[in-house]
Amino acid sequence: MYNKSKIDRLISFITERNGIGDKELLADAVQREFGLEQDRKLYYCDDFALRFSKSEKKRMSNTVLALSALQKYDDRPVIVCIVSKATNYLMLANTTFLQKISHSSQNLRVDNIRGSFNGSDILEFVDGIENSPENFPELFAMHSSFTFQENLERLVEATNGIAGRARKFVIGDLEKKRIAEAPERAKAFLESAEYRDLQEDLNRRVASVQKEIALAAGIDNVNIRGRIIEYLITETDPSLKDQIIKALQENTPLPPFRTEDKLGDYKKIYPNFHTETDIKTKVRFLDGNPKAYNIDKLLEFLAAEKSVYLIYLLGINPDGSVTARLCSVFDARLLRATHLIRHWSGRNSRGVAQFYGTALSDILQDKEPPRLDMQQSREYLEKLMES
Repeated sequence: MYNKSKIDRLISFITERNGIGDKELLADAVQREFGLEQDRKLYYCDDFALRFSKSEKKRMSNTVLALSALQKYDDRPVIVCIVSKATNYLMLANTTFLQKISHSSQNLRVDNIRGSFNGSDILEFVDGIENSPENFPELFAMHSSFTFQENLERLVEATNGIAGRARKFVIGDLEKKRIAEAPERAKAFLESAEYRDLQEDLNRRVASVQKEIALAAGIDNVNIRGRIIEYLITETDPSLKDQIIKALQENTPLPPFRTEDKLGDYKKIYPNFHTETDIKTKVRFLDGNPKAYNIDKLLEFLAAEKSVYLIYLLGINPDGSVTARLCSVFDARLLRATHLIRHWSGRNSRGVAQFYGTALSDILQDKEPPRLDMQQSREYLEKLMES
């Protein structure tokens, strides 16, 4: 969770001391002002972690931090303060904003976290957004939709040229034809009785665990929160589900559980439609830009006959009530709320898409039925296939 008021105060405190020119003096002043703990070279509290470096340039080559040290604090904003004679530069250095690991990284693997990153490894721009304090809330919302493991796999590939587990989906003529037909299939499904059946099915599942969903909305970690809610809605095996519900009701630690990183959370097969539905929760009183989907996984699914991909938006209101909308992935409002994260793209991946959280709130408030624009949908698919 991004504590805007506290981080704004931190930024102001450091900016007001531009020209101090001494990182030790500045670190001491910040530590006393904010009551920070120290873990080797990192200062931290529950709301952020902070590393001070000395350089005359914002783009510095100094080693900043070990990846293993970053892992411990990657669930909160990790800020690097570069102290020059005239200016104190601030950048976010969470794993989402690293392009690779440069120092002592020869043995870096997904099961062997080694190496450190330099200042030059921190992205100055992330998909056109400058890595600077005025954009920290938006950037951290982007980071919050990825797990450390997802970023680690990307960094391993970028650092060592080691192919990740994912593979770029190869699109032949038949696959391209079926992908191009996907908006028409989606339109036919939205006008069918099967759409109403799926919507009512999901709504019933939500109603059966609505109290527990409201409790889960209070979980700080956005990834765990989303996975718990998806599990409560889709899982039919009562054993682990009952343990999770009991933990939420009694406010005790959650039992270990694992969800697969699949394209959709809920599959339902009809004679003429094979549906996959991804559940996206939006806590209405919190900021956040949830990850939308892996582009290769989406294209591979849409290349299959009868495939229809949907997004089930679940808005959780401050009073614990919920609002739900079942949309096609090609819904015109949703496409306008989707942006592609290019720095995830590479030789083995077309990257990922992400939703703007504010736009999801607008869709939840909109009582109009789903709407599709065929031309807009086809152009969007062309962009995905070319990415």
